[in-house]
Order: sequence, then structure tokens, then C-alpha cells
Amino acid sequence: MPELPQRKRLHHAIPPWVESGSLFFVTLCTQPRRVNQLCRDEIGEKVIESAIFYHEQQIWWLRLFLLMPDHVHALLAVPADRSLPVVLRRWKAYQTRAFNVNWQSGFFDHRLRSVESLEEKADYIRMNPVRAGLVAKAEEWAFVWPKEPMAGVVDG
Repeated sequence: MPELPQRKRLHHAIPPWVESGSLFFVTLCTQPRRVNQLCRDEIGEKVIESAIFYHEQQIWWLRLFLLMPDHVHALLAVPADRSLPVVLRRWKAYQTRAFNVNWQSGFFDHRLRSVESLEEKADYIRMNPVRAGLVAKAEEWAFVWPKEPMAGVVDG
């Protein structure tokens, strides 16, 4: 089997001109890929609970959080006094200690700049299990928070 290309390390510092509370589309991948580490009943629910805990503690603000077998998609913001890379690194470290989830280093992020972009990314995230053939309809996917789309976010 050919070796997969190595991911390029990205600079994740949020520039000072980016408004506090800006929403980001974030993807965190497990290692190795194509191995179900997250969507198992005994793990998935606990991983989602820990994401909700971060939300309730205002470490981050979640708009949408969805597990796939080997990655996580989220729409989230962090307070101005927190660093997105540090928050994500600490959250992943907890998942590794508590549930033995192995993560790739780093993450992918994209700052959302408009309501249209938010709706597009929310639709993409919610439809991911459908595109992967895991469920027939987005509403059937168990590993998502919130279960129902938030007001102002369109789903397909």
C-alpha cells in the first residue's frame, strides 16, 4: 500500500484583527485514518459530553459538533483570552488520556466570514455521515451535538 502524503504544518495563530468570538470550521483527525476510534457507543457519547463540558465552561462556544469514525468536525469560537491551538490541543490530550483516542498532530481550521459560509459549513458537516454511507438521512446520525440544527443554520 502506498504511503499517504504528509500533511503540511499550518500556522494557526489568529491575527489580532480577527474579531473576538469569530466562528471557525475545525477538523481534527485521528491516527491512523480509516480506523473507527470515535463512533463507538462507549466512546462517542463521552467525547461529545466532553465537548459540551468545554462549551458549558465557556472554554469554547460550540455551534455544531459532529463525530465521524476517524475525525471530528466542529463549528466553534474561543474567547479572546484563549488560543485556539492551545484549547484544541488540551481537549485532544484529554481524549487521549481518558478514552485512548490517538490524534494526528495539529488540525484544520477555516474562519467563517458570513452567514452563508456558516450555513454551507453546517450543511457540509451534518451531511458528512450521509455522504460516507453511514446513514440515509442526516437526522439519523447519533454522534452530533446539538441533535437538531440551531436556528439560522440550514441543513440539507
